[in-house]
Amino acid sequence: MKKNTFKIPSKHQYVVGFFVVVALLAVGKHLLSDGDASEVPQAVEQQASFKPHRIWSVPSYKNAFPDGQDVQILAAEKNGVRPVQNRENAEKRMKELVYVAANPYFHVDKLKSSIPYLVPRAAVLLQDIGQSFYDSLYMKGVPLNQLIVTSVLRSMEDVQRLQRHNQNATERSCHLFGTTFDICYNRYHPIVKPVRDDTLKWVLSEVLRDKREEGRCYVKYEVKQGCFHITVR
Repeated sequence: MKKNTFKIPSKHQYVVGFFVVVALLAVGKHLLSDGDASEVPQAVEQQASFKPHRIWSVPSYKNAFPDGQDVQILAAEKNGVRPVQNRENAEKRMKELVYVAANPYFHVDKLKSSIPYLVPRAAVLLQDIGQSFYDSLYMKGVPLNQLIVTSVLRSMEDVQRLQRHNQNATERSCHLFGTTFDICYNRYHPIVKPVRDDTLKWVLSEVLRDKREEGRCYVKYEVKQGCFHITVR
C-alpha cells in the first residue's frame, strides 16, 4: 500500500497562491458590484441592522500572556527543527519548513535577523491568528488592517549578532526551532484605512487570549520589544 506523504509547498507556490487569492477576491467583488440591482436594498437593510460587537481587550496584558522563556523553550524543542547554523544551512532544510512571507492574512516585516520560515504547525497557527484577527475586526466594525510579523526563524549566527544589543536574544532562543514568531502590537499594515494602534492591540489581545486558552500556543507580552512573543504548542 502506498504511504501518503504531505508535501510542503515551495516558496514559489506560496507566492503564486497569494496572488491567486487576491485575484479571486477582486473577481468576486466585481461580480457582486454587477449583481441584480433589486438585491441592493436588502443588502443595505442588512448592513443598517448590523450592530458591531464590543471590543473588550484583556484585563491585563502581563497576566493574560505570562508564558516566559522557561515554558516556551520546552515547546520549541519538542515541536521544532534542529537549530540551523546559518542561512546557507537553513536553505538545505526547506523540507522541514514552510515559507510564510506571502499571505493575505498578515504582513511580514523586512527581516534583518531572521528568515520567513516556520514548521508547518506554527505556520498554520500564524495563519489562523491572522484570519481570526480579520474576522474580529469585521464583527467589531473596525477597518481591516494586517498584523505585522517582525521575527521568525533565526540561525545561530543571527542569535549571536542579536546578543550584542538585545538582552532577550539568548543562546537557547525559541526562534532557533522554527516554532516561534513575534507579532508587533504598536504597528499594523492598513488594508482599508489606518486605525488607532491601541484599538487594534485590544482586538489582537482578544484573539491571542482565545488561541492560548484553546491550548494552541504560549504567549509572552514583551514590553521593550513592543511585540507578542508566540510559540506553537
